[in-house]
Amino acid sequence: MSTWVIIPVKPLNRAKSRLTAVLTPEQRRQLAESMFRHVLEVVRDVPQVIGTLVISRDSKALSIARDYDAKTVQETGTPELNSALMRATQVVASWWVESVLVLPADLPLVTSDDIVSMIRLGEGIPSVVIATDQNRDGTNALFMRPPGVIPYAYGPGSYQRHVAYAREAHIDVKSYYSEQLALDIDVSSDLDTYKRLARQTNFQQLFVSD
Repeated sequence: MSTWVIIPVKPLNRAKSRLTAVLTPEQRRQLAESMFRHVLEVVRDVPQVIGTLVISRDSKALSIARDYDAKTVQETGTPELNSALMRATQVVASWWVESVLVLPADLPLVTSDDIVSMIRLGEGIPSVVIATDQNRDGTNALFMRPPGVIPYAYGPGSYQRHVAYAREAHIDVKSYYSEQLALDIDVSSDLDTYKRLARQTNFQQLFVSD
């Protein structure tokens, strides 16, 4: 199966604003960049992934993506995640790929096993596989075969909306959960969870605040 990964990236120097109370602006930028690089490295090592497309309005993020041999799309206009993802999906679909996997840039513990497992779950045609977050509210990874088979509905409550769109379209939808993939870092308690899980799994920590 030929799968492309799509990674949307917010401007790194404005990322993680909800961590203002515990991290300096430079620490937040470093954290965002470290997580982004980690996702790029993991994706690059998955045999089923034949390419990565990064969409961002941040020229620094796009430059980093190209260092990992990723294709890039410069986002323009009013920032809107779902519209940006649809544009990126249209680009990938024009290359005649079978499936896409959307991954956020802030998954510090995602592994190649997570990505392989999601792709294998989506072997049916058509199919949707959704990985939720630790609150079982958002969408931390979304696999679609073929690309664009359901609309993007990111935002609070996106997990249930993506499930509903798939069911309305009579598409096979499966859920995937792992504690590592469920963790994204938005608030200070997420940092604590990350450090705990990284210690438990002997995962080399990407970032530790003072």
